This record gives sequence, C-alpha cells and structure tokens, in this order.
Amino acid sequence: MSQDQKIGPSPEQVLYANILNKGMLIGLGVLLITFALYVFGIIAPYVPLDQLSNYWGHSVTEYLHELDIPTGWAWLGMLGYSDFLNFIGIAFLAGVSIICYMAIVPTLLKNGDTIYAVLAILEVIVLTAAASGIFGSGGH
Repeated sequence: MSQDQKIGPSPEQVLYANILNKGMLIGLGVLLITFALYVFGIIAPYVPLDQLSNYWGHSVTEYLHELDIPTGWAWLGMLGYSDFLNFIGIAFLAGVSIICYMAIVPTLLKNGDTIYAVLAILEVIVLTAAASGIFGSGGH
C-alpha cells in the first residue's frame, strides 16, 4: 500500500452513517413519544390495556381476525389509536436505509462511481417495492 492511499471511511460511507445515526435518533424519539401516549392513556388504544392480556395466547391470525384489524399498510387508517401510533416510528426506522441510499447517490456520481450509484438506486427501488407490498408480503 502506498502512502498516497487514504485509510478510513469514504465520503459516502460517512454520509450514510451520519444520516443513519440521525434517523435512528429521530425514530427512537418518535417511538418514545408514541409509547408514552399509549401507556399514559393520553390517546385511547384500539385494544384497551386491561384487555390486552386476553389476546396473548392468540396466534397473529386469530388476534387480527378477532379484533377486526386489517393487515398491510391499513394501519395508516388507524392512527387515531395510540396502539397504532407506534407504527409511525417503526415504519420510519425501516425506511431510514432508503433515505441513506438516496443521499449517497450524488456523492457516488460525483466521484465517478457509476456502478455503485446504479446499485444504490436499485437498492432504493427494491426496498421501496418490498415495503409497498407489491410482492405480496403485505408491506412488512
């Protein structure tokens, strides 16, 4: 290795890490706030806390069916309930990687790393498509 070679993270790695760190902090903050709204009863839950233990033994399918809870992205229509508000933080945390990849594309192109830029764009497309539920996964 010559002395001209730089050891350490590349600019796009630093950018990705910085965005990921800020996104994690924002997501954590949202999770803490929405959890507090739920636990302290500031916003009413869909399933009251005193009834929640009645459903612990149910399978996911039974739980969703018995309580008439829709699957996929339908939770967006249930954000009036505190037990669904926490999905905002979870969805945000799941999407932070997409934001990170989008952010590094200009740096990759500026540095002439066209193949890596294309791979980052493809990663954004794949992650977005998977999250949307078009592959039949229900978006989660």
